[in-house]
Order: sequence, then C-alpha cells, then structure tokens
Amino acid sequence: MALPAPTTAPTTAERIRSACARAGGAMLAVEGLEPAPTPVHHLLDDGSFATTVPVDSALAATAVSAGAAGVHAVLELTDHAPLPLREPVRSLVWIQGRLRDVPMREVPALLDLVAAAEPNPALLQVNSGITDSGTTTEPEIRYALLRLEIESIVVADSTGAESVPLSALLGADPDPFCAMESCWLQHMESAHRDVVDRLASRLPMTLRRGRVRPLGLDRYGVQLRVEGDDGDHDVRLSFAKPVDDVTGLSQAIRVLMGCPFLNGLRARGV
Repeated sequence: MALPAPTTAPTTAERIRSACARAGGAMLAVEGLEPAPTPVHHLLDDGSFATTVPVDSALAATAVSAGAAGVHAVLELTDHAPLPLREPVRSLVWIQGRLRDVPMREVPALLDLVAAAEPNPALLQVNSGITDSGTTTEPEIRYALLRLEIESIVVADSTGAESVPLSALLGADPDPFCAMESCWLQHMESAHRDVVDRLASRLPMTLRRGRVRPLGLDRYGVQLRVEGDDGDHDVRLSFAKPVDDVTGLSQAIRVLMGCPFLNGLRARGV
C-alpha cells in the first residue's frame, strides 16, 4: 500500500486560524451602518466568535436593540504581510453570521474565558469604567462585548476564494510560529539577505529576474514573493516534513538553503 504524501502546506482552516491569531485588528459590518473596528475576535469552542466594538458605536446599539434575534453581520479579517510589499494583503477572511449582544451577567465569565487563551489588552476596556473605589473612570475607548454565531466562512488570497466548514475551523490550530512570524521575516529581510538569496536560488530561473521578498513562514515551509515587471508571483518552498519547534525550524531552513551544517555548526577555522 502506498504511503500518504507528506503534507507540504497548511490546510485552509489552519491558514484561517493563523490569520485570526495574527490580525491585530478587524472590522465588523452590518448592512446600512459604518463598519466598526473590533480588536478582539476570538473563536470559542462552541463555534461562535467573541468580538468587541466601541460601546458608543451604532453597531453596538443595533446589536443590543436586536435582542435575541440578533442581526446579520460580517467579520472581516485582513492578514497583512509583515514587509512593505507592492501588494501587502496576503489574505482576507469573511465570517458571516448572527450578531448578538452578550447579556451583562455573562460578560465577566466570557471575558475570563477569552483572556485565558488570548490576553488582549482591549479586554480590560470591555464595559469598564468602575474602579475599586466605586468612582468612574473614562478610558480612551470603551468596548461592548458581542457574540457572532457563525453561518459561513470564506477566505480569499492570490490563489482564489474558498469556503470552509465550521467543523474544520474548530478542528484546526494556528501555526505554532504565527505569533513570531512577522519579527522573523522582518529580521530576515533586514539582516539576513543572504538567506533570502540562498532560498531564491531554489526558484525557477524565470522567477529570479524579479525582486524576491520573504512573504510567509510556517511549520510546513517558507513562502517567497517575487515582484517582477510582469506582476507578483508567490512561491512556496516546502520543508521535508512539518516542524514543531524553533530548533526544527532552523534546521529545516538550512536544508532549504542547501547549508551543509544542518545543526548550525561552523566549519573548523571559521
């Protein structure tokens, strides 16, 4: 019996989970209203998203007035490349569903649940304003906590658009390196251009004429963006097998580079 082919790229659900973890901000939209920024967008185990919007926004007021019926809304997440590319957006994720206000009695427990997995500073400004002494304070922005019951999920990138079932999203995890990816790629671009050049030598000759930039890094491989006169081209260089820690990642990149010192050892006398 033939062995299954090795996995060479994250699944669409994994890509979405990583985009959710990386996206520093997102927008929540309801028809007829101005979209509102939502700094918190956390997927819960029950298949809904905990989100926040400014408490004084029209969107928050609409969600409250809609009651248990909720209102149809779209959560848009934008995954930006960490480098100043000609086209900086790597992917867009649209999550549609019914948006409902979280009853005040449920807010503290839900905040604790989200904070345990994602300690976002914006959580401290949800329905806040009372200090321990009982006096009111006025934080710069106050947020209302809402819940988006998911009905559909679509992601679009340079390869096209694809819908993803909720069950697949719940069964996927963010890439283990997604929180560090931006810093690593920026450092690679600014301080280790030789690494990018060595990786670029793996590309087809027709793609080496453009400017090669690091685009992505995950447990399955490295993505490069080639900015050429004929447009942009994204290429994935896959590792021999997925990696799970920094040591494995470093070695896998050295293999892609064709480095003979796979364990990071220097030649004698160097």
